[in-house]
Amino acid sequence: MTTRELLYVKTIAEEKSISKAAKRLYIAQPSLSQSLQKLEEQLGVALFHRASSGLTLTYAGERYYHMASQVLKIYENFEIEISDINNLKTGKIRLGITNHLGALTLPQTLKQFHDLYPFVEVEVWEDNTMALERQLLSGALDFLVIHAPKEVEHPTIEYDILQRDPFVIIMSQDNPLVCQAEKKEGYPYPVLEVRLLENQPMIMLSRKQRIRQVTDAILKCAGVTHVQTFITLKNYTTAQLLAGQGLGITMVPLQYSRLTVRQSSPALLSIHEKYAAYWDMCIATLRGSFLSKADQLFIRCIREFLQTDNEL
Repeated sequence: MTTRELLYVKTIAEEKSISKAAKRLYIAQPSLSQSLQKLEEQLGVALFHRASSGLTLTYAGERYYHMASQVLKIYENFEIEISDINNLKTGKIRLGITNHLGALTLPQTLKQFHDLYPFVEVEVWEDNTMALERQLLSGALDFLVIHAPKEVEHPTIEYDILQRDPFVIIMSQDNPLVCQAEKKEGYPYPVLEVRLLENQPMIMLSRKQRIRQVTDAILKCAGVTHVQTFITLKNYTTAQLLAGQGLGITMVPLQYSRLTVRQSSPALLSIHEKYAAYWDMCIATLRGSFLSKADQLFIRCIREFLQTDNEL
């Protein structure tokens, strides 16, 4: 068996169609059909059930697909190692990052990395955290630049913390709760007791977004069991602007709040540290996975950028 045959069977199994697999592999359909027939004859067993609805794997086919996936992954890792041996004269990084973190870190980081290693290709996937974690688990990405989960971490993902950012509560200056916040040493804004948000109208982000997950964790920690979810949306900037106009209350990271505070002049209130009201920017990788030299150097560029940014 050759790596080409392994790839052929793996692709056919995933596409459930020889014609679709041929298009994906950029080869002629008759050629792919002949290759599969020849392989099945050599093995003495059918790898696929053929039906009008498409191709499905036989038991032997399932074992072949499992083996092919493993062998091709080993081969891919070997190519990565060869890239290291070549002193990064060639190579590829596949990283996932959330949209805002991409805008925040990539312009400076990519410029620095490209100046040092101009022949290494960087493939960037931008999506929400949950979608990126699925891609990491599937093997489609090498590492992620995301915010770590607040409560339950995925058992097969490692989260290497880079930077912590506290959350703040945002509401209209006219909201009566503003007067109940107290100034405390060590906090950038007056501290509001989170329990006072019980039964208050809230502007929430989608449950798939990590800001929402952190917000829910803060409310849960404070024992807040009922809030009025007035609006649910995906854009944290819109959420802040609406909160500043008195349409509800929202929570966002301090770093994000500074981007829109001038547009709506809302009240920003800190949250007591006992509620663990923060999120952690991190590098997420699969436990025990291999990070290439290029991956490691790119991550170092991110660390250096954050260190420099914090010193400004």
